[in-house]
Amino acid sequence: MSADAWLTELFGRAPAHPDRFARALTHSSHGINTGAGDYERLEFLGDRVLGLCMAEWLFERFPNEKEGELSKRLNVLVTGATCADVARSLGVRAHLRLGKQARDDGAGDSDNVLGDVMEALIGAWYLEAGLDGARGFVRRVWGDRIAADVKAPQHPKSALQEWTAAKGRKAPVYEVVDRSGPHHAPRFTVKVSVGRLAEATATGASKQEAETAAAAALLDQVR
Repeated sequence: MSADAWLTELFGRAPAHPDRFARALTHSSHGINTGAGDYERLEFLGDRVLGLCMAEWLFERFPNEKEGELSKRLNVLVTGATCADVARSLGVRAHLRLGKQARDDGAGDSDNVLGDVMEALIGAWYLEAGLDGARGFVRRVWGDRIAADVKAPQHPKSALQEWTAAKGRKAPVYEVVDRSGPHHAPRFTVKVSVGRLAEATATGASKQEAETAAAAALLDQVR
C-alpha cells in the first residue's frame, strides 16, 4: 500500500496537505543531503496535543479518581513506549522515511523514532482537522489502552522509591554504565542499586527507558 493510500485509510480521508504528513514520517537522516524537513517540529506540537487529549479523556473516563491517580495513568499512556506500540499497530513502520544508515542501524524499530513519529502524525492531523479531529483520532487509535488496568498503574521508579522508603532503606541510585549506538538510535545501559541490598541493570533506547526497566527488574528481585 502506498503512503498516500495508507494515510487516507488511517484518517478516513486523503490529507489536504500531504507534504505535511510526509514530513511527519521523515527522520532527520533521510534529508541530510536534500534539505527536506523532518518530523521534529510536528512531534513537538503533537506531544502537547496528545497530552491535552489524553488528560481530557481520562478526566471524563475516571470521574472518581484523584489527580495523582489520573497523572499515573497519563504518564503511562503518553510515554514513548506506548506511542511506539500504537505506531506499530497502525503500520507506521512500513512508511517511515529513513536514511540508509538509520535503516541499517535499526531506527525503523526504535521506540524513540516510532514514538516521535506517532506524535508528529497527531500534530499534522491537529493542524488539518483541529482539536476535535485530533481528539477523535487519539481516542480511536489508543482504544482500550485507556482502561488496560482496573487500578491506575504505578511507574516502576515511583514504586521502587516507595518500597525503599517503607523498608527504611536508602533511596535508589541510578547510574548510566554504558551508552552505545548512533545518535539517532542510542542504547543506554543503567544500573540501579539500593545500598548494598540489591542492584539490577537494564538497557533501553533512552536513559529514562533504561531506568524504568532497571527499576522494574530490581522490584522483581526484592518483592
